[in-house]
Amino acid sequence: MRQFPLWLCILFVLPVSATSFQRAKPPGIVAADQQSNQSVEPPMEMRSRKMNVDQVKQEADELKKLADGVPAQIELVTKNQYPKALADNLKRIERLAKHLRTEVTP
Repeated sequence: MRQFPLWLCILFVLPVSATSFQRAKPPGIVAADQQSNQSVEPPMEMRSRKMNVDQVKQEADELKKLADGVPAQIELVTKNQYPKALADNLKRIERLAKHLRTEVTP
């Protein structure tokens, strides 16, 4: 019979003490939770750019023409003949490709 009051005390004291040991959230986490629950503003709309189709086609044709000439110029380089236009053609190819990429990608 002596043990009955001891078990009774343990039965009532443990649930109360367990709730008192819960950790409080640090202030930074509480502030972050409040901010994450706020509504998010909608993303900015992308402006559709008008692409000059004729200019893009012309640049693509020029790029193809320059790129087709590169293997022949590289053949000359392997024979120790360095064409003057090779460096300029490669730079022009690079610029055209970069410009076309910016025009085509959204």
